[in-house]
Amino acid sequence: MLIAGTLLFAAPAFAQTKVEERSIGDLQSAMAKGTSSEAITRAYLARIAAMDRAGPTLRSVIAINPDALAQARASDARRRAKKTLGPLDGVPILIKDNIETLDPVATTAGSLALKDNITHRDAPVVANLRAAGAVILGKTNLSEWANIRSTSSMSGWSGIGGLVRNPYALDRTSCGSSSGSGAAIAASFAAAALGTETDGSVVCPSSMNGLVGLKPTVGLVSRTYVVPISHSQDTPGPMARSVRDVALLFSGMVGVDAADPATANAAKYVRDYAKGLSTAALKGVRVAVLRPDMPKAMKLVYDAALADLKQAGAILIEVEQPKAEGMGDAEFDVLKTELKADLDTYLASTPAAVKTRTLDQVIAFDTAHSATEMPFFGQELFVMAAKTKGLSDAEYLGSRAKSLRLAGAEGIDAMLKTAKATILVEPTVGLPWLSDSVSGDHSGGPSASDLPAIAGYPHLTVPMGLVKGLPVGLSFIATAYDDQKALEAGYAYEQVSKKRAAPRYLPVADAGPGLDGVR
Repeated sequence: MLIAGTLLFAAPAFAQTKVEERSIGDLQSAMAKGTSSEAITRAYLARIAAMDRAGPTLRSVIAINPDALAQARASDARRRAKKTLGPLDGVPILIKDNIETLDPVATTAGSLALKDNITHRDAPVVANLRAAGAVILGKTNLSEWANIRSTSSMSGWSGIGGLVRNPYALDRTSCGSSSGSGAAIAASFAAAALGTETDGSVVCPSSMNGLVGLKPTVGLVSRTYVVPISHSQDTPGPMARSVRDVALLFSGMVGVDAADPATANAAKYVRDYAKGLSTAALKGVRVAVLRPDMPKAMKLVYDAALADLKQAGAILIEVEQPKAEGMGDAEFDVLKTELKADLDTYLASTPAAVKTRTLDQVIAFDTAHSATEMPFFGQELFVMAAKTKGLSDAEYLGSRAKSLRLAGAEGIDAMLKTAKATILVEPTVGLPWLSDSVSGDHSGGPSASDLPAIAGYPHLTVPMGLVKGLPVGLSFIATAYDDQKALEAGYAYEQVSKKRAAPRYLPVADAGPGLDGVR
């Protein structure tokens, strides 16, 4: 039933255990006072049943882990024995469905080609969180193959999971590719989630679902047993409703993995990232500020965010972004080449039940199952990637060197040096656009993801408000391995601004007439 623009549902069975909008700290406090992890886990499962499979039908969760309740009971037993494992023990989290877990569920990347990919392997990042006591609640929907299949894709759609809907306005995109993680955590289907990013896939869905999301420095978090796109740019990242919760989850993710050479130096950065969070972190700190083109209504929100940064004590220095001519084309060459090499390597490691063992075989599968796999858009990016010449190709190597230089030394590092700053801020991305099965994505407005994604630098997004009911985020970007500084700056801003608002599950955006960039 629809009343006053808000969808209403029958009272759910989990009402006795409140989980909506509860932080990790709230849940730990409740468990310390006697609420069981099992009760909390059951409450999240009931909420998913009431709202993801029914109600607004967000389609954000692709699979429930049948072992979740057993994991919660094990946590309760540890708590009774006074042997808790830390701040994540007993806390239910969701995992993007391109990250393997040893639980009896498939890791599909959203594709029917991987519906039998039950590996019984934990990705090291999941193993780390499991060792910290986190309850693996289930897997989240995503843009199929992490949005690398087509130039005209519809973010948030997968052959297995259907289209994820934005809980702030059900007709709007949840962005991608970590669409399900974004929508699910906005809707309080778990305390936090893992996403993955190659370029924008953590920060965009975090921004558009009113969340905090961190794309870490590449090499701090293992990518082993994560369905790949690019070993140069891929990384898992934490998504939650607050900076502290992101920092808590991130603290359990960082670590060395012998199978992922990029993590060789990660041991130096294993720490409690939540411990250093302080409201005073921006006092006297020089912050480089970019002012990209954006809709007028969004500019008002951004100006307010800059005022909040000043209130937190930051010294704002405006800078201009270098032109970086040819960077996008160079990145595209890198992603195509690494997709072919990396995906072939991954597929060769999957169980025998998976019949698509190469990118070429995935392309053939999609063609043979076009009615279910390609009802809205094709696979031209897959076809382009299949024609690349390998990781020793001189053109590929030149493109990687060029994109890395333009994004890093001559991009982010140059802007920070000009401003004598350690943090760069700008709007994360534009407003959530209408989900469009005919034309695909048609985003407009600013995007902060390219430079930190290509350079491999940390990128944190924090809610900076709503524009006609639609969330927008503020980006905090730092140089390599300065993830702590990005989190500290984002936390200090968050505590002054307090701009996150819970979703209302409106059927359409509350746009009103004449709002630039919304309709």
